[in-house]
Amino acid sequence: MKALILAAGRGERMRPLSDHTPKPLLDVGGKKLVEWHLEALARAGVREVVVNTAWLEDQFPAALGDGSRYGLRITYSFEGRDHGQALETAGGIAKALPLLGDVFWVVSGDIYAPDFAFAQADADAFIASGALGQLWFVPNEPYHPGGDFGIDARGHASRGAEPRLTYANFALFRAELFRDIVPGTKLAMRPKLEEALDADALRAVMWGRPWFNIGTPEQLAALQRRVG
Repeated sequence: MKALILAAGRGERMRPLSDHTPKPLLDVGGKKLVEWHLEALARAGVREVVVNTAWLEDQFPAALGDGSRYGLRITYSFEGRDHGQALETAGGIAKALPLLGDVFWVVSGDIYAPDFAFAQADADAFIASGALGQLWFVPNEPYHPGGDFGIDARGHASRGAEPRLTYANFALFRAELFRDIVPGTKLAMRPKLEEALDADALRAVMWGRPWFNIGTPEQLAALQRRVG
């Protein structure tokens, strides 16, 4: 298994901190946010990780190196250098596909969920299912009260199932979901999730452990106090 960590965004709501430091490189609990994912991936047996970059992208190789200190090999997908901008989530995955396998993990670099294990058993079950994607969901936050999708009785994402929940930015995907995107295209994730959902090929799992989406300096400060 390989993994893609999404780290290309500008982080407008995190300004002024993100004016000088990309959000995934901000510190929580004595580590950079992205390092929590890197260490968890290494513990799970993942050995190859792609990090996509755009905003202040030169800081990522300087901070993370080649990944050897984490027991990984990190490859960078430079969207800023190659295309002059971040390509959004689906566009970023499409650009990184040559660096990934047929099935891979995707996680946002600005999420803090220290208990997420990237379990190989989950990956094996997903591969056997034939689904195009599997998303982890969390209860809705005040900034996103309507959620994204529900989870039906079969464990699939659903527009109609209640309650509606929020996509936690942890996922497994098959490369085929993104192969029709021309590399360099700027495209959000939602259309591809809708495509998988229409094909009845989008699995869903509820995540009930600590999870934080770090969007603003105030949220970061609150998490830093909580983690210590």
